[in-house]
Formats: sequence, C-alpha cells, structure tokens
Amino acid sequence: MTMERKISQLSPERIWKNFEAICQVPRPSKKEEKMIAFLERFSQENQFDFKKDEAGNVLISKPATPGYENRKKVVLQSHLDMVCEKDNHVVHNFDTDPIKPTIDGEWVRAEGTTLGADCGIGIAAEMAVLTDPSIKHGPIECIFTVDEETGLTGAFSLKKGFISGDILINLDSEDEGELFIGCAGGIDTIARFNYKECEIPSGYFPLEIKVSGLLGGHSGDDIHKGRANAIKLLIRFLWKAFHDYGIKLCHIDGGNLHNAIPREAKAVFLIKNFYKENLVANFNVYAHELKEEISLTEPNLKMEISSTDMPAFTLDDKLTERLINTLYICPHGVQAMSFRMPGLVETSTNLASVKFREKGIIEVSTSQRSDQESCKKDIASVVETAFIMGGATVSHSEGYPGWTPNPKSKILGITAQQYEKLFGNKPIIRSIHAGLECGLFLKKYPTLDMVSFGPTLRDVHSPNERINIETVDKFWKLLVAVLENIPEML
Repeated sequence: MTMERKISQLSPERIWKNFEAICQVPRPSKKEEKMIAFLERFSQENQFDFKKDEAGNVLISKPATPGYENRKKVVLQSHLDMVCEKDNHVVHNFDTDPIKPTIDGEWVRAEGTTLGADCGIGIAAEMAVLTDPSIKHGPIECIFTVDEETGLTGAFSLKKGFISGDILINLDSEDEGELFIGCAGGIDTIARFNYKECEIPSGYFPLEIKVSGLLGGHSGDDIHKGRANAIKLLIRFLWKAFHDYGIKLCHIDGGNLHNAIPREAKAVFLIKNFYKENLVANFNVYAHELKEEISLTEPNLKMEISSTDMPAFTLDDKLTERLINTLYICPHGVQAMSFRMPGLVETSTNLASVKFREKGIIEVSTSQRSDQESCKKDIASVVETAFIMGGATVSHSEGYPGWTPNPKSKILGITAQQYEKLFGNKPIIRSIHAGLECGLFLKKYPTLDMVSFGPTLRDVHSPNERINIETVDKFWKLLVAVLENIPEML
C-alpha cells in the first residue's frame, strides 16, 4: 500500500512547507492584512528586520553571509495577493477559508479554486532564502507588495528609499526555462450604461441562458491561445435573438476579474410565447455548431437554456439594443503581434466582465495591454469609442508602464550563465505580455538591474491553476546559484 504524498514532503521541502503554510492564510487583493501579519510573525520568530509602508508593502532584510558582505545588495520581489476564482458549485469564502492544495500527478492544484501559486510560490521562495543557512549570498531585501492583481496599488505607492538594493529579481514568472526582461504595460477601460426598470409585458415567457465550462485564464499569458470568452459567446446568440425575435433582456452577468478571460456568463430574457419553441430550437443548433467550432480549444464548453422564474423587471428595448450591439462589436483578444520579439503578443484587449452594479447601472470592465505605450493608448481609445457610440459613459484606470527589455543586463547574463551551467541548455530570453511590477519599480528606481523567472504555472487566474512540481526544484536551484554569484560592489 503506497502512502499519499503530502505537499510538505515535496522537494525542495523548505519551499513547499512555506507554500502549504501560505495556503492557510486568506489573501484576496486589497485584503492582505492576514498575510502581512503572517510575515510579521515570521520575521519576529527568525529575528529579521521587518518594516511596512503606508500601502501595506512589506520589506524583510537579511544581512550577508560572512565573507559576502561586499556583494551587491539583491532585492527579491513577489506580491502578497492572489486571484480569487472558483467553480460555481464550490462553496468557498476567500476572506476566511484556506486554500486546499492537492497533488495531481506532476502538478499541485487546488480543490475547485485558484491555487494562489501566483504569487504564493514566490513568497515561499523568499521565505526559504531568508531561513536557509546553507545559502551563500550578499545582503538581501525581500519585498512583498500588495494588490498586484487588481490595481498594482502596492507598486504604485512605493516610495523612494523603501528598498536600497542594486539588483531586483522578480519571482512572479510562470515558465521554467525562460528568463523575462520585459513586460507589457496595461490600462483598464470601464463603461457604464444607465437603465430604467420596465414593467413585464403580458404574453412573454422567461428563459435563462448559461455558458460555462470554458478554460478562461490570464488575460495576458493566455490571450493568444484561442480560448473563448463566455461573454462573447453569450452575446453572439443574444444579438441574433434580439434582431430575429425581439427578446427583452432582463439580466446579464459574466466574468469577474479585469485580468481574467471570462469562463462563465448568463442572461435572463423574455420571449413572446409564440416564438419560444423556435428560439429554443435555434439555440440548440447554435450550441451544437459552437461546440464543433471551438472543440479544439474549449473541449468542455457547456451551453444551457431553461425556463426560469419571471423576473421583477425588464430593460427597455433601446438600451437592450445598445448594450447588445456594443458588447457584440467590442474587440477582444490579440490585436497585434510583435515584430521586435517574434512570437510575442504586442497588443491585446480583454472583455472582462458585465455586471449589474448599484440600481440603474450596468458596468462593463475591459483591460488593454501592450509593450508599446502608444499602442496601449490606441486600443484603449478604440474600446472607449465603441462604448461611447453605444451610449455609455467611459472611464480609464491610471494604467501602469511596461518594462522595456535590456538585453545587456548584467543580472540577465549571470542568470543565463548559471542556468546553462546547472541544466546543460540555454534558457529562452524574452518579454512577457502579462504585466509585472518591474515597470513601476524601474520608474521609482531607474538604476535597478532586473530579471524575472519562476517555475511553470498553468491556467493561473482560473480554478484550473496548477504548478509543476519538478520545475519548483529547478527554480530553487537557479535562485540559489544566482544569489551565490552576485558580483561585488565597485
């Protein structure tokens, strides 16, 4: 009889024990208080210097190993918060409940929720560096930022002088064997439609449509993989149903987070009794055709139509037409590939969510990314124009800058050299379409020399998020080797 492996027994044990402990601490974006307290206790127990800024960013410092005092100071960086997504049938309160990691073959995943390896494994690695007496290194600062996933608030709020290192190693990457030296900048575009509640007309029947089972994923890392957007699939049918049958929209809901591709969406609408059977038949044809159309990228797509309770109100026809038309034409997906770095997405946009907010408001959230600042602004303006033409009011987030690649980076050279020495092959050096906090760090500390690397994660920002066990060991060995080979100060 074989014993079931435990997370804490995986190699390297120091990282996995830390990660298991981190999973017990709730840490939604903007609610990182428990995680901050966890790190403060950790610092006190190990007698490390601990400080926290007004935003909640945490810095833990460790002096150099004897004989390494003259090495350049290294900043290790990860973020405290995690994306909180779960399957609809799963009962889980991210504010109070621990994540339940489980071993699934070569991977670690969670039970029906996001795992939080983004960026929990980075936190675990920093804690391991701080407590491992066998590592030889110069002076180290470990910084843990808040609210990376929903606004980069921690990095935005960072004050000059909070860190003092010369080199920054970001531990928020998701592809082992790849070293990242650049990232896209991003901005959010939010549209708001005003509505009035209309009385339910006679002679109509209520129906509900649900789209589920999609892979979803990170709106930066996964945007080029052809994954379907649940809102787009829903609207594609509603648009035809409105123009063919004059349906009356009552409610629509889809997606959750600005940086996640929507996995699920649903709508409640009214159809004249006379047209009900025809519409249901047309929906079944649409669902069948759609499953064939996207079977290679979305094998688990589920499309459902059913009767439902009569809603309290319906939206007026003019708003319904404007909303459906606008969502139908709103761009989503890759807009341009990079000529500077072949294979990299240059510009993209994500139709992220549609929600009824306070009474009288329907809010649509989108996010745009590009490694070219002008292209980022351009695609945000395209999305804005689509919503303005639909009669919505539009606003933008402050946005965040990209990280311009520096192929001559010294820390890149050291990291690439150590990777090849350890594993016998050269790493891939590239930029990433996802947003990293490095661009904001560079804005505050323009002399920083930076690189980003990590183990292999897949389907982050979705309940299918998982981390490859073998690559965590390689990630750790590379981090240790790099720290041991940091050059001396001039």
